[in-house]
Amino acid sequence: MSATRQTVVGVGLALAIIAAWTAVHAYALFFHRLEPSSLIVAPLLMAAACWLNVGLFIIAHDAMHGSLAPLRPAVNRAVGRVALALYAGFWFDHLRVKHFEHHRRPGTADDPDFSEHRRLLPWYAGFIRHYFGWPQFVVLAIATAALLLAGAPFANILLFWAAPAILSSLQLFYFGTYLPHRPDERDFADEHRARSNAYGWLGSLLSCYHFGYHHEHHLAPHVPWWRLPAERRLRAPAR
Repeated sequence: MSATRQTVVGVGLALAIIAAWTAVHAYALFFHRLEPSSLIVAPLLMAAACWLNVGLFIIAHDAMHGSLAPLRPAVNRAVGRVALALYAGFWFDHLRVKHFEHHRRPGTADDPDFSEHRRLLPWYAGFIRHYFGWPQFVVLAIATAALLLAGAPFANILLFWAAPAILSSLQLFYFGTYLPHRPDERDFADEHRARSNAYGWLGSLLSCYHFGYHHEHHLAPHVPWWRLPAERRLRAPAR
């Protein structure tokens, strides 16, 4: 695939995810009323907000690798910064450095994403402490105050903004870090110390935008998220 076509598809998908994220949050925060007749819609809105949050991070992740818009670093930086700012007030350039440390030394003491804890919650707690600090807390506090001033009910903020942000971080961690890099009785295939899940296309998309095909990502970090299923099929005979 040419760099131009990959850019058109990648940026187009990124803009679609950002637009969907904006629409879902605008409706859920300002227009959805938590009444008995509409309560059945609330879990669907929460699930949609959570999944689109994951999408924002995956967009930024591709931008870190330059696979969102090949040979266009300014486009990668711009889209990546917007996506991470919307996600949780993260700074793209800082996370990019940390992410490349992960790729250089995956599954070792020098990997910022790795933990000696094999249990899910202790590892996740350390992961959050490592990446979520006072700058993110201040940004989110300001954003919460701005939403309240704009007229969003506090209950809507908790259900459709705060809760999906927390749940999406757990979703990203579980499918994108914990399952792929958790040591167990099986040996890793190579120095990338990463495994891939066996989900089908739809399950892979819904779980983590194909990021669960994690060994393929480490083998070919230049491949964007939407091409990982094809990369997996391409490499299947070698496994």
